[in-house]
Amino acid sequence: MAQDSINRRHFIGGVAGLGVAAHAPGAFAQQLKLPASPLTLSVIDVGGALALVQTPLENYPKKNPKAVSRMVFTKAPAPELPSKIKAQQNAGRLDIDLVIGGLDVLSAGIDQKLWVDLLPRLQAELPKPDDIYLKPALAMHNLGQGQAMAMVYYPSGPLLEYMPDRVKQVPTTAEELLAWTKQNKNRFFYGRPANSGPGRTWIMGLPYLLGDKDPKDPEKGWEKTWAYLKELGENIEYYPGGTGQTMKELGDGSRDIIVSTTGWDINPRVLGIVPKEAKIQALKGFHWVTDAQYMMIPKGVSDEKLNVLLDLIRHMLTPEQQAYTYDEGYFYPGPAVKDVPLSMAPASSQKAIAEYGRPEYEKLIAENPMETPLNPDKMVIAFRIWDETVGGAKKK
Repeated sequence: MAQDSINRRHFIGGVAGLGVAAHAPGAFAQQLKLPASPLTLSVIDVGGALALVQTPLENYPKKNPKAVSRMVFTKAPAPELPSKIKAQQNAGRLDIDLVIGGLDVLSAGIDQKLWVDLLPRLQAELPKPDDIYLKPALAMHNLGQGQAMAMVYYPSGPLLEYMPDRVKQVPTTAEELLAWTKQNKNRFFYGRPANSGPGRTWIMGLPYLLGDKDPKDPEKGWEKTWAYLKELGENIEYYPGGTGQTMKELGDGSRDIIVSTTGWDINPRVLGIVPKEAKIQALKGFHWVTDAQYMMIPKGVSDEKLNVLLDLIRHMLTPEQQAYTYDEGYFYPGPAVKDVPLSMAPASSQKAIAEYGRPEYEKLIAENPMETPLNPDKMVIAFRIWDETVGGAKKK
């Protein structure tokens, strides 16, 4: 743990309320300005990130009992949380201190101006993104427009996941997948993009696969993608409200092929929801659409809490805490920061990835281009168009 203390000394600075004073040289040696009494922090998880980061979060009050007495964890679907936060902010009764979630909730919150501006406003209190993040994780972090800090990263997908005993002719191109779904009606599906990481990765990856005009413009550049998704939808029974249901139905035999990502492939097999024998297929010419999970602080938290929350963010971005994010492959690999090899992860993580990881991932990651997802404003548009024109009538 010596390295942890070095990192914490390097990243710590005192916050004088919301307006941050200029720091004298050596200010990072300051200790956290403790609250009058230990705080209870309310953390809300949107999209399952807690599976990766609950241990590092819980490590914070253990290390800082004078700052935080306990953490309360709750969960909420991405489409519902922004309006809940907005209502609390308007009433002056915010009871959410930290939001952890993906680009869906981050984008909606930026759109509705829900989040505290972290960078550059509070940059003296936070690690410097250019210094700590892996290069593709930095690109993901930058999508947060200074209103969030990336905490975990993965190359994501889109990948197909299938049961080899039930799929004899595995589609290798987008066109072959469409033909397969026509011949095997209701045997393929994916989750609603607004609440499914693989679902949104799938719709953002298709413009690259189909050679669409502008992969970063769902309104004017996705002509082929929207046409493809509508035609594909004729062979899909319904769109579940989350990725977990797709895994369950692949596992119980209701579906034969689903959309997946590296982490969603590994972790449900570790947990036994999907049989270990399931295989993955990358379609010809695919580009990785990378993904991340973020930490966001809603506007309206007290100065005292903000001070502690910034220290919590610093703690979450130390290599020691990042090593826990290998988890059981849920967001494979997981760490967003540099110099966190699998050998630093808990033994249980190393064992799970040795047994359920896939050797082919290394080659796929090395040989295929990596693209950042849509910018937050464009992502909101993509979700709206999908809901209105593709899946709205078949959502569950």
